[in-house]
Amino acid sequence: MKKIASLTMALALGCAGVAMAQDERALTQQQIVTQLTQQGYTDVHDVDFRDGVWTARARSGDGSHVKLRVDPLTGQAYPNKQVSRMNEKDVRAMLSSEGFTQVHDVDFTHGVWTAEAKNNAGVRVSLQIDADSGRIIGTN
Repeated sequence: MKKIASLTMALALGCAGVAMAQDERALTQQQIVTQLTQQGYTDVHDVDFRDGVWTARARSGDGSHVKLRVDPLTGQAYPNKQVSRMNEKDVRAMLSSEGFTQVHDVDFTHGVWTAEAKNNAGVRVSLQIDADSGRIIGTN
C-alpha cells in the first residue's frame, strides 16, 4: 500500500513539474498586452487565460471591436472576424506618399480598404488596398 501511495505521489509531483514547465514558457498577461499593441490593436482589455489560451477584447486598426484568442507562447492574435492592422490615417498617409491626391471615401469593407483619389496624372481612380501590407491590389 505504501508503494502505491509513494508511486501516486511521485506521479503527481512529476505531472505538476511538467505543468509548471509549460507555464514558465507562457507569456505573462502584460506581455500579451504588449504583443497585441505591437500587432496594431488598441484599447486592449478583459485579458484572461481560458482553455489554454489568452483571450482579450480590443479595437483593431480599422476601429472594429474584436474578441481575440492569443497563442500563450508566441502572442499571435486570432481575431473573431476579419480586421485590418492599418487604420484610415495609415491608408491616407500611404496613398499620399505614393503621389495620390484628393483622397476621399476611405473605407474598410470585406477585408480590403477602398479609396477614391487622383493619381499622378490627375485622373480620378478607385483603389483597393491590402489591409495588412498597404499594397494597392486594384485600381479602376
